[in-house]
Amino acid sequence: MHILLTGATGYIGQRLLPLLVEAGHHVTCLVRDARRFEFPERLRAGITVAEGDLLRPDSLADLPLDIDVAYYLVHSMSGHDKDFFRLEQQSARRFARYLNRSACRQVIYLSGIANDRALSVHLRSRKAVEKVLRRVETAQLTVLRASIIIGSGSASFEIIRDLVEKLPVMITPRWLNSRCQPIGIRDVMFYLTQVLDNPDCLGCSFDIGGPDVLTYRQMLLGLAEARGLRRYILTVPVLTPRLSSWWLYLVTSTTFSLAQSLVESLRNDTVADPARSIAAVVPHACMSYDAAVRLAFQRIEQNEVVSSWSDALSSGVMEKQFMDHIQMPQFGLFRDRQTVCFMRPPEQVIQNVWSIGGERGWYKVDWLWRIRGLLDKLAGGVGLRRGRRSPTDLRAGDPLDFWRVLVADRANGRLLLYAEMKLPGEAWLQFRILPDPLNDDVHMLEQLAAFRPHGLAGRLYWYAMVPFHSIIFKGMIENIVHYGEHVPWPRQPTPPQPKPAP
Repeated sequence: MHILLTGATGYIGQRLLPLLVEAGHHVTCLVRDARRFEFPERLRAGITVAEGDLLRPDSLADLPLDIDVAYYLVHSMSGHDKDFFRLEQQSARRFARYLNRSACRQVIYLSGIANDRALSVHLRSRKAVEKVLRRVETAQLTVLRASIIIGSGSASFEIIRDLVEKLPVMITPRWLNSRCQPIGIRDVMFYLTQVLDNPDCLGCSFDIGGPDVLTYRQMLLGLAEARGLRRYILTVPVLTPRLSSWWLYLVTSTTFSLAQSLVESLRNDTVADPARSIAAVVPHACMSYDAAVRLAFQRIEQNEVVSSWSDALSSGVMEKQFMDHIQMPQFGLFRDRQTVCFMRPPEQVIQNVWSIGGERGWYKVDWLWRIRGLLDKLAGGVGLRRGRRSPTDLRAGDPLDFWRVLVADRANGRLLLYAEMKLPGEAWLQFRILPDPLNDDVHMLEQLAAFRPHGLAGRLYWYAMVPFHSIIFKGMIENIVHYGEHVPWPRQPTPPQPKPAP
């Protein structure tokens, strides 16, 4: 079949794509910027990439019309636009108009469980999108409604993990006693593939969930038990939704907009309705919450995190066409350039560069980086808590603390980062491995920090940071080059020593 996959760069889409291709389908991936869309080489023959933005109807004119099924995995919950309710309806309507011109016979939409009467804005938006997609005349809609999704890299899992691992004692709002029915990401993938072209699922809506109905408090304590941690939770009635959102934003890696949506949604129980159970149509034994948590940590420990919620551009502050920043401007920049020559194998230094940030840190005065991250959080930025998708691997589009990876060219030893922190200007950080033209045994690591100021404030900011740069940047490049050496490498080759006389 020919399948159109929207949200192909998102958390769910990145995991669904290989399952569809490996099942023999040809998948057209709708992405806003093809330059940031990477996929395994083994999938290339089964993928077509189409650029388009559902908020720009003119960009949809060239989408294929011979599709059989479309997955709609688009939402704006973690974006920065306060009017995401209106934007989601707008996107859905434009997508519906496109589908009415196509040969599509089924639309599959992943929504949220919304069985309460007084719903949060987020859950009301999901239901409103369902209504829009039901108006498609040429295709029948299949809706899967899920509660909290548990998996390595999912927003819900990472927020729960942050709270548990960072706070021995938690003061939480009373909404922590709301009930939900968490489901493992593996089970979500199962249902998304099993309803595909299934005649018993056409025109139907199903609630999907794991076997456990838990309060959010129980979920926190369950994850603590899985990690061998003792945690104490105090529930108080005085935390308003806004205070709760700020608390969640400052403590965890989430964005403030996502924190607001999640806190508001805590008011609602998200438990599957037995009358809408999918079990009779697609029998399947879902894993328990504890099993899903342990599997997520197993993937993290094995560096097998396929996708993360923070991969989405809405987890940062950069505009959608962020790849337009892939080349530094030639003029109007302040620069700090450092170089160090080395004789160890270049791949070892490249590995150190590729491991920067996250748990490894920034190789020099990490406490200053943490203070900068905290200040960024207080200013409404992303801070350092986003970490990184993998401790050893980077790819274009990855978040890296408060940076975004623009270029990750490991073969040529080049890593280019663009700052997503709050700044009165734009900032880049680049690392390059360069050969010595006169000596094949010597290489050089070049580290270039560049800043394009916006007005007087930007210039004052750069000059205020110069003293810190002199502390950080020189030590950082030295430590990157020598990290992991058991014995410090000499600056120059050591000549062979004569053997002592017998």
